[in-house]
Amino acid sequence: MMPPAVPLTLVCAMLCVSTCVALCPPRCECSESQHTVRCASVGLFRIPAAIPSDTSSLIITGNTIPRLDHSAFNGLQNVTHLNLSNNGIMEVGSHAFSSLHMLRSLILNNNQLVLIHPEAFSVPGSPLQELSLRSSLFNYTSLTDLITALRWGELTNLLRLDLSGNRLVLLPPGMFAPLPNLQHLNLNNNSLVAVYNSTFSGIDQLLELDLTRNAFRTINDEGLHELERLGQVRLLLGQNPYVCTCEVQEFANWLNSSKVRVGDADRLYCEFPAALRDMSLRVLGAQALGCYGKPYEEITNLSLHTSYVFLGLVLGFVGMVFLLVVYLNRKGIKKWITDIHEACRDVLEGYHYRYEIDSDPRLGHVPNINQGRPRNDPHLGHIPSDARITQMPSDVTL
Repeated sequence: MMPPAVPLTLVCAMLCVSTCVALCPPRCECSESQHTVRCASVGLFRIPAAIPSDTSSLIITGNTIPRLDHSAFNGLQNVTHLNLSNNGIMEVGSHAFSSLHMLRSLILNNNQLVLIHPEAFSVPGSPLQELSLRSSLFNYTSLTDLITALRWGELTNLLRLDLSGNRLVLLPPGMFAPLPNLQHLNLNNNSLVAVYNSTFSGIDQLLELDLTRNAFRTINDEGLHELERLGQVRLLLGQNPYVCTCEVQEFANWLNSSKVRVGDADRLYCEFPAALRDMSLRVLGAQALGCYGKPYEEITNLSLHTSYVFLGLVLGFVGMVFLLVVYLNRKGIKKWITDIHEACRDVLEGYHYRYEIDSDPRLGHVPNINQGRPRNDPHLGHIPSDARITQMPSDVTL
C-alpha cells in the first residue's frame, strides 16, 4: 500500500506548483517564498488581475499605466509594499489604495501626476508609513491636489515623505500639519528660495529635514526663526547657491550658534561672488565680507541708500530737461506772462475805479436817474431835471 502513496504525493506537489505558476501574472516574476510579484518593463497598460492574494511586496515599474482607480488592487489585503515607479501615471482616483489594508510603503516615483483625488491616499486604519513622490508632480496644481489629499487621507501614521525633484518653489503654510508623526521629510532637488513662518508647523516629531540642492541664496530672519523652532531636527542645507554678501552674515552666525543640528554645516560654501567661491559659511566674518565690522543695520541699508542716490540723479536730470525747455521757449513764456499781467492789471483798475465811485460820500444824496427821465414823486410833485442836477457837488463829474 505504501508505494502508491509516493506517486500521489508527487502528483499533489505538481498540482500545487502548477497552481502557483498559474497564479503569477503573465510576463511577471513571482517569488512564493518572499511573497513578491515583480512586473518590470513588460508593457502593461493596467494593473494585472491575476496577482496572488498572499503577495506582500508588489513591484510594477517601467510600464504605461495612466490611471489608478478604486478597483485596481482588489483582493490584495496582504500587500505591505507597493512600488509603482516609472509608469507614466497621470491620475490617482478616489480610494485607489483603500483595499490595501496592510499597506505600509507606497512608492510613486517618476510619474506625471496631473490629477490627485482628495481621497486618493485614504486607507482604512491609516496604515501608510512611507510615501514617496519623487519627480512625480506635474505642476503646481498637482501640489495643490496633494495638499488636499494629505489632509483628507488622515495619514496620521506617516513617518516618511519624499517630495524631492518636483521643482517646488513655494511651500504653503501648514502644508505638513496633517502629518503629526512625520519624522523624515525630503525636499531636496527643488527650487525653493525661502522658508517662511509656519512652513513646517504641526510636525513636531520631525527628525530629519533635507533642503539640499535648492535655490537658497541665504536664509532670512523669518526662515531662521522657523528652522529654530524645529528643535533637535537634523537639517541638511548643502549644495545651494549661497550669495556671500553682508546679508548672509546673520545666517553664518546662526550656523555656529543654533541648537538645530545642521548635519552638513561644514559643507556649506559660497557660490557668489567669485572672490569668495568655495569659502565655508561657518568661517565667514565681517572682514571677509568687506563689512569691516560696521553695524549690520548699516550694511543692510546700503542698497537702499544706493537707490536714493539713483533717484536723486534721475530727478536732477528731469529738472535739467525742464529748465532747458523753459529756456528755449523763454520769449513765448515772457509774452504770455506779460499778457496775463496786463489783463490782471486792467481788471484790478476797473475794480479800483468802481470802488472809488461807490465809496464817495458826496454821491450818497444823488437821486437815481432812470435813463435820463425824471422820476415823478407823488408827494414832492414834478421836479425839473436841471434842479436835480444843481444839487450835485460841483467837483464831481459824471
